[in-house]
Amino acid sequence: GHERDGPLVLAPGPDAPTMAARLVPDPDTGWNLHIATTGFTFAAENAGRAHVPGEGHAHIYVNGTKIARVYGPWYHIETLPAGRVDIEVALNSNDHRALFVGDRELSETLTFDVPGQ
Repeated sequence: GHERDGPLVLAPGPDAPTMAARLVPDPDTGWNLHIATTGFTFAAENAGRAHVPGEGHAHIYVNGTKIARVYGPWYHIETLPAGRVDIEVALNSNDHRALFVGDRELSETLTFDVPGQ
């Protein structure tokens, strides 16, 4: 990873960013992951640059392995392994630090069973 100097801890409160993820089957193939945020803007143009409050990107992990850096609210996953699968979505600052609000990481793990192919 790109994490530098540990996580970036933000103060809790009504202006703190939030995130919720959901996975829906794609009508043609695979799955579509939706990342809903408040108080947070995806900022591809600032990836790798200095932290700007309220901006950044997401990292997507499948069964603990990072598969993508995401710069918008939707991401298509073409294939997943059969069996029990964990998909973790984590918000990160422009400088790649994991974002926390207080002691809670801004991440969510979706667990489900993928049928065999």
